[in-house]
Amino acid sequence: MADDSEWMKLPIDQKCEHKLWKARLNGYEEALKLFEKIDDEKSPEWSKYLGLIKKFVVDSNAVAQLKGLEAVLAYVENAHVAGKTTGEVVSGVVNKVFNQPKARAKELGMDICIMFIEIEKGEVVQEELLKGLDNKNPKIIVACIETLRRALSEYGSKIISLKPIIKVLPKLFESREKAVRDEAKLLAVEIYRWIRDALRPPLQNINSVQLKELEEEWVKLPPSAPKQTRFLRSQQEMKAKFEQQQAAGGDADGGGDDGDEGVPQVDAYELLEAVEILSKLPKDFYDKIEAKKWQERKEALEAVEVLVKNPKLEAGDYADLVKALKKVVGKDTNVMLVALAAKCLAGLATGLRKKFGQYAGHVVPTILEKFKEKKPQVVQALQEAIDAIFLTTTLVNLSEDILAVMDNKNPTIKQQTSLFIARSFRHCTPATLTKSLLKPFCAALLKHINDSAPEVRDAAFEALATALKVAGEKAVNPFLADVDKLKLDRIKDCAEKVELAGGGKAGRGTDRKESKPVSGKAPVLSGAAGDKDTKENVVKSGPLKKAPSAKAGGPLKKGKQAAAGGVGSAGSKGKKGADMKEIFEPELSIEVCEEKASAVLPASCIQQLDSSNWKERLACMEEFQKAVELMDKTEMPCQALVRMLAKKPGWKETNFQVMQIKLHIVALVAQKGTFSKTSAQIVLDGLVDKIGDVKCGNNAKEALTAIAETCQLPWTAEQVMSMAFSQKNPKNQSETLNWLSNAIKEFGFSGLNVKAFISNVKTALAATNPAVRTSAITLLGVLYLYVGPSLRMFFEDEKPALLSQIDAEFEKVQGHTAPAPTRASFRHTVGTGDDGEEGEDQEEAGNDVVDLLPRADISDKITSELVSKIGDKNWKIRKEGLDEVASIINEAKFIQPNIGELAPALKSRLNDSNKILVQQTLSILQQLAVAMGPNIKQHVKNLGISIITILGDSKSNVRAASLTTINAWTEQTGMKEWLEGEDLSEELKKENPFLRQELLGWLAEKLPTLRTVPSDLFFCVPHLYSCLEDRNGDVRKKAQDALPFFMMHLGFEKMAKATGKLKPASKDQVLTMLEKAKANMPAKPAPPKTCSRASGAAPAKCHSASGSGEDFMASSADTKPDPKKAKAGGTAPKTKGIQGKKVPSKSNLKEDDDRSGPVFVIVPGGKEQRMKEEKGLKVLKWNFTTPRDEYIEQLKTQMSTCIAKWLQDEMFHSDFQHHNKAIAVMVEHLESEKDGVISCLDLILKWLTLRFFDTNTSVLMKALEYLKLLFTMLNQEEYHLTENEANSFIPYLVLKVGEPKDVIRRDVRAILNRMCLVCPASKMFTFIMEGTKSKNSKQRAECLEELGCLVESYGMNVCQPTPSKALKEMAVHIGDRDNTVRNAALNTIVTVYNVHGDQVFKLIGNLSEKDMSMLEERIKRSAKRPNAALARQVEEKPQRIQSVSANINMLRKGPVEDMSSKLKIMYRTYRIQARNMSGHSESTHTVPREFQLDLDEIENDNGTVRCEMPALVQHKLDDILEPVLIPEPKILAVSPHFDDMHSNTASTINFVISQVASGDINTSIQALAQIDEVLRQEDKAEAMSGHIDQFLIATFMQLRLIYNTHMADEKLDKDEIVKLYSCIIGNMISLFQIESLAREASAGVLKDLMHGLITLMLDSRIEDLEEGQQVIRSVNLLVVKVLEKSDQTNILSALLVLLQDSLLATASSPKFSELVMKCLWRMVRLLPETINTINLDRIMLDIHIFMKVFPKEKLKQCKSEFPIRTLKTLIHTLCKLKGPKILDHLTMIDNKNESELEAHLCRVMKHSLDQTGSKTDKGTEKGASRIDEKSPKAKVNDILAEIFKKIGSKENTKEGLAELYEYKKKYSDADIEPFLKNSSQFFQSYVERGLRLIELEREGKGRIPSSTGVSPQMEVTCIPAPTNTVSSSIGNSNGEEVGPSVYLERLKILRQRCGLDNAKQEDRPPLTSQLSKPSVPTVASSTDMLHSKLSQLRESREQYQHIDMDSNQTHSSGTTTSSSTASNIDDLKKRLERIKSSRK
Repeated sequence: MADDSEWMKLPIDQKCEHKLWKARLNGYEEALKLFEKIDDEKSPEWSKYLGLIKKFVVDSNAVAQLKGLEAVLAYVENAHVAGKTTGEVVSGVVNKVFNQPKARAKELGMDICIMFIEIEKGEVVQEELLKGLDNKNPKIIVACIETLRRALSEYGSKIISLKPIIKVLPKLFESREKAVRDEAKLLAVEIYRWIRDALRPPLQNINSVQLKELEEEWVKLPPSAPKQTRFLRSQQEMKAKFEQQQAAGGDADGGGDDGDEGVPQVDAYELLEAVEILSKLPKDFYDKIEAKKWQERKEALEAVEVLVKNPKLEAGDYADLVKALKKVVGKDTNVMLVALAAKCLAGLATGLRKKFGQYAGHVVPTILEKFKEKKPQVVQALQEAIDAIFLTTTLVNLSEDILAVMDNKNPTIKQQTSLFIARSFRHCTPATLTKSLLKPFCAALLKHINDSAPEVRDAAFEALATALKVAGEKAVNPFLADVDKLKLDRIKDCAEKVELAGGGKAGRGTDRKESKPVSGKAPVLSGAAGDKDTKENVVKSGPLKKAPSAKAGGPLKKGKQAAAGGVGSAGSKGKKGADMKEIFEPELSIEVCEEKASAVLPASCIQQLDSSNWKERLACMEEFQKAVELMDKTEMPCQALVRMLAKKPGWKETNFQVMQIKLHIVALVAQKGTFSKTSAQIVLDGLVDKIGDVKCGNNAKEALTAIAETCQLPWTAEQVMSMAFSQKNPKNQSETLNWLSNAIKEFGFSGLNVKAFISNVKTALAATNPAVRTSAITLLGVLYLYVGPSLRMFFEDEKPALLSQIDAEFEKVQGHTAPAPTRASFRHTVGTGDDGEEGEDQEEAGNDVVDLLPRADISDKITSELVSKIGDKNWKIRKEGLDEVASIINEAKFIQPNIGELAPALKSRLNDSNKILVQQTLSILQQLAVAMGPNIKQHVKNLGISIITILGDSKSNVRAASLTTINAWTEQTGMKEWLEGEDLSEELKKENPFLRQELLGWLAEKLPTLRTVPSDLFFCVPHLYSCLEDRNGDVRKKAQDALPFFMMHLGFEKMAKATGKLKPASKDQVLTMLEKAKANMPAKPAPPKTCSRASGAAPAKCHSASGSGEDFMASSADTKPDPKKAKAGGTAPKTKGIQGKKVPSKSNLKEDDDRSGPVFVIVPGGKEQRMKEEKGLKVLKWNFTTPRDEYIEQLKTQMSTCIAKWLQDEMFHSDFQHHNKAIAVMVEHLESEKDGVISCLDLILKWLTLRFFDTNTSVLMKALEYLKLLFTMLNQEEYHLTENEANSFIPYLVLKVGEPKDVIRRDVRAILNRMCLVCPASKMFTFIMEGTKSKNSKQRAECLEELGCLVESYGMNVCQPTPSKALKEMAVHIGDRDNTVRNAALNTIVTVYNVHGDQVFKLIGNLSEKDMSMLEERIKRSAKRPNAALARQVEEKPQRIQSVSANINMLRKGPVEDMSSKLKIMYRTYRIQARNMSGHSESTHTVPREFQLDLDEIENDNGTVRCEMPALVQHKLDDILEPVLIPEPKILAVSPHFDDMHSNTASTINFVISQVASGDINTSIQALAQIDEVLRQEDKAEAMSGHIDQFLIATFMQLRLIYNTHMADEKLDKDEIVKLYSCIIGNMISLFQIESLAREASAGVLKDLMHGLITLMLDSRIEDLEEGQQVIRSVNLLVVKVLEKSDQTNILSALLVLLQDSLLATASSPKFSELVMKCLWRMVRLLPETINTINLDRIMLDIHIFMKVFPKEKLKQCKSEFPIRTLKTLIHTLCKLKGPKILDHLTMIDNKNESELEAHLCRVMKHSLDQTGSKTDKGTEKGASRIDEKSPKAKVNDILAEIFKKIGSKENTKEGLAELYEYKKKYSDADIEPFLKNSSQFFQSYVERGLRLIELEREGKGRIPSSTGVSPQMEVTCIPAPTNTVSSSIGNSNGEEVGPSVYLERLKILRQRCGLDNAKQEDRPPLTSQLSKPSVPTVASSTDMLHSKLSQLRESREQYQHIDMDSNQTHSSGTTTSSSTASNIDDLKKRLERIKSSRK
């Protein structure tokens, strides 16, 4: 007991979980009490038990379990949260309760399940119970069946879904357990009670005995429909109703009505499983069906017949099968086979139902034609087939085909067609059998009732009778007006006998409710039709009944007949019922009229009517008017009165006053009386005659308007127009047209016969009188408001001048909506029950005009040749075919819907691999929609849905074209056809993000405009829900946008119910979205008011039409491929994501060979998606030691969507040669498809990593070549590798750096080098550091070397994670076993030491003694040796730096940041740039001073700075190298160490510059003012030195900010902006007047600056400002200054790059490129003066790059010829100025053979030599003797060939080289290139090196310093010189050979600057022309070239002194110099002393 007391104290929930059963039992009991006590279903108490409830059910103790079950039942009944536990509790009940022996437990278990169903969890319960049926324990199975049966009997088949239960029934009948079989039988009986015979087909295959037993049971069931006896929580109202009925004591008749609603009709078809038959067709079916022997054809057909017997078939592409069967039906001579094929078609139609609809249009004409067969079995088979096919589509879709056959001469065809029409009508309802359909059918059938053949007549009578029965007399009678009484009676008799499909026999179609029983008994119709009719009925008649009955518009087009006899208006809508007889008022004789008139008019009045005195007539008219005004409507004899008015003189009245009153009376009579058309016809002639009268015209118009109001405008207008145009009076004609224009605006457009007007308008347009023409054009303008753009089609053949006037009129009204009608003929319209049709004709009003157009039949032009052309495997021929189709449609303008085989042909083109053809097909389909008009409806299913599939295309322009096409179609068809059936839901089901987002977007746009939608829209809901949770954000957004519109049509309840099948997590999420959408749900659009109907419908149409026109223009503009892509031919072949349905047509199979189109398909967001998937581990991470198959497969799948199929086949081929091909293709497409490459970059790199594991060297070499090109391109595009791309590629590339082959290692190093430009160096460092851990010693060594290079190029900041850790890891390798690794490690650390000084030892930490000694030794040695690294830096680093900075500046691929953060990045970049360029980082205080000389400053025109003469041995270098500021006013430069001295000034400048780019205009202006102040004062301006790039960056940042942000800001005062512009421009002009500062601007910065300034000049917004012109003039001036004063190399380079960028950028305006070229022309004009200051090597490199990006062919394709002319002019000018020497300036171009430039230069040179003669001796002043070129040419070649032969032989090499040198010296312009071209790279460099050595020896320039020894000169000066250059003569970093004279000049300049006197200096040319600008590859930098320059200086000094001695003598050069030099040096010493003392 002690234990008991323990648990007794616990709270209830803990007791329920106790391990003692007694405790649990007690807990359950208390819980039960608690549950029954809690009143509030939302009490928090319930949530406590959420997790426990399942345990109650599965308690292991039987006693406790029973009590637990009771508690659970109470919980489920009362707790609002109980639903969350459904799954687990029911699962527990099934598995742990149903197997219990106790009956009570089982009963409670069932109760719990039933209760869960009550709380709306039926689906989950049913799912768990069905799972239970698979349990091995029969007890459980029996209990589950019993529960299902009970649930069904209580809740009914609406709530319990029968399909899944019926699916498992046959299996249950096969059970070995009798109990299970018995229970199954009871369940089957219960199901039968609810769905009756629909249960038979699914059970037809069970054991016959069981079936018999079932039949017996079924018979016993009562015939009355069962009732639901238990209700869901949401059905409480029904429950109350049910209980009332029960209380009332029976439901004998009370519930009869509900009975129909209560039992949903179940279609057996729905309960069947679909069978897939296409794959089961015999393999040779298509061959056999074409076989010559009929037996073989029969075999093929029999095979199909067996397959189509399946009652339900799976959807698929049956096009080919249907085509084959159709061919047999149409063309086979064996009638037996025709019948068999017809049976197959019938089977297909029955099995596919709605899904067969798309093929119906093709087959029906063939079957109808085949009815000519007499054999009964054939006819019967054809009838069955056509009836089955009819049920899959609608009468509307088939109407054209049926009507076409009605005129056939063959009576059997006519008879069978009429019978088919009759059978079809039976399946219709009044809602689906509209007047628009009845009219043509009745017209055709009426012809047949007069046919000579009795069987044709009988059939026609039957068809008409059926129509009468279905649609009702009221609808059909108007069309039977001309039928004589006998025939009419016969039709009515037949109608009595007609049995409708639904079994309804009684009644006329007048009563709308009749449609109910029709659709009630659907199963009779083999399911489909009944189903469809039910839907359509509900859809059509439901909402339309609400339409208001007041209706103005007169007869609509369908009811129009010629009005001459006054009878034609039988079909008019406006007057029904009561008004009918008045319209047909009989014409009265003149006597009767006089009699009637005299009864209402005064006698005097009648007598004076024809008096000859006008005054009497006037008095008479006044009396007449009074009488009419006082008359009562009912008494007014209108016809008599107007007859009196027409009495002589009638309308010939000469007195205008009398006439005015007469006309006014007509208006009064028309307004007041019941005025008939008979009366109208009496007066109209007279009115029209007076309409042009100046005085009476207005009264005539008023009378016409009154008549129009009573007799309706359409009729009146038609009469008036024909009268006006039958007379000659132009005034009358023009005024009639004017009246009509006005009347249309007043009455609206409803029912007007446009066609009749148009012929009159055409007459008017041809009139000679201009007033008539003007009125006609005005009328057209009014018509345009209602009809829309299609109106123009009628006038396209008018003269151009007239057409332009019409267009101008149309333009005026375009965009206006038609005014709402202000008048309407309400008065006689009696509200009849005709509302349904009103809405129905509503739609027709819009299409009115289109129906009047004469349509051409183009089917004969669609020949089989054309169709085969369209399907040809060569895309060009396919294109021709499509062009032909387009021209056929164009010529025909309007076409009939019969287009033969064109539809399937176009459909297959929609899947074309060539995207250009897809787009062309789409535009043809657009044309088709316009040309075919509303009849395009019948092609929606077979063509329209295929257009929707294209919304999934990866190319946005294709998707846009597809959308435009769909909209063009829906404009003609409306939305109903698109939403019917499951096609749309099938599309939405495809998991293609583009398709989903486009389709949902389209639906969201269309659904809100619809008043009703087919119920099939519901099929889309499950897919809509899956879109709400799609991985793609855009899809989710579109789905959310569409949600409210789905809900608007389907209702919240239905949509909420549909969530039942979702997973719980998804369901909650979707339900919250539904709740949200419910709040935003729009109201359904109200049915348009009928009075303003036409103006409502037509304008809407006209707008959408014009809208779509504009869309089309836009999309076609977008879709114009640029020239590059046009050649490539569209997009890649279809990919899995896009394909949709595979069409097994033969042409398609071959299409893969078609390689037109791009190879890389851009899938927006594709790369990001792949990264997400890899991150979320949804796919394998790209990480392996060797690639496994699953990696390769994964890559293949990922590539399938974005890489052309054929290329992919090459890439994943097993043969390496195919890989080579693939790489070649990728190289080929690299430039043309940059964006494509970038979008697939991650996949390309992954594929290349797979190639690294191949053993084939050729593939590897090719892959590396491709990678070099790829990374160069990526760098140009300023792309940055993403994390994912870097991680999956770089580690594998690093593996290859350890390859044994030297050439591969070299390539890999080159690639790593280039990669630093697209991937941060610090990231690269990490990957390469990983590589040092490899087992491969070569790899370790190479990686260590590469690390050294990185540190050298980018400083210590690259070391990751910290410099210290990185160095420790490197230092480990000093003790490596392998010698090369040891060396590499030591070299790397030495490199770090050179950059970082002694701090290295601290960072490395402890090393073993041996390692440390090795390191110290190496550092010592390296200190003596000149630093090899710098030369390398000269070559590579500036490029790296430039790109890095450009990358960060542009951030092209990165997100767009706000300006301030951009500026920070610019800043940081600039600091990095400055730091890298000046060669010392912020932390470089330990850097040895030797490295800090800045020769750039010395040699620039920047004045003198620390100048150091090499011979000052005795000075302490540290002192000399202190920054020196020589106080001479002219000197503007300041050393780069200005920062060190005046750090405060520098930081101030930095701060001020940073403010220049501020987003705040005032801050920026203040900063600019401060800088301006500095720049204007000469002595202060030098402070800006070193900050120029930084300042310019900030300035163009500000320019960009103004352009993008400030100018667009409405609130900003534009004067502020002008002020800011003035400050910026003023500042820049000041800056660029100071030449020394201007020259500091680097090329990269100048490029951006020029870009900013040119953009500013082109900014049209500035011109609009008051002082805008002034700003633009200032910018012009500034640009000129920049061009003249900047460093000429930099600015020329910048302009070339800018031109290249502007031509590449598609967005850039041609004006921009033009201005850049103008700048270049100006530079070209300056070249003669500036040529010597330009580093030509660099300019040549830029021109080379330009020509590589824009080869000649590409340049020629430019719209303008300027680019190519500019380039030619530049090259020509350079050649002219430099002569043949220009060819020596190509040193910086990597691979000259590839360069177009060299060839171009040679051509230009040759051309100029041809003209001027070759100048051989450059020394002679007068141009030297000319030699005739042609004669010695052959000789020259022989000589050179001889020389090269010598060089090639081992013995005579030196002799050969010497000869070549002599020869070259003699003929300096001789071209030895052809001889070198064919030789290897090694041989070429050998020859060049040899020639250089000889040159050195001959000219005594010194010798090559040994690579290890230390040159004595260097010891003297302590300035290391480069050792890794081939020869010190190559002074310039780019290897340009420089003669001694240049050095002399340079030395003299330096001397002059340092104040040393220069004897014989006066006659020197000005210094700038002498100065050869130091050449830096891309962006100017200084220290990099330090050593090479010093060596140049030294050499030039030696030259100057003419000292020729060996190295030992040079050692003492300080003492042996000539006295003049000595004195100069003494002078310099003194000056230095002076400077020092002044500084102290």
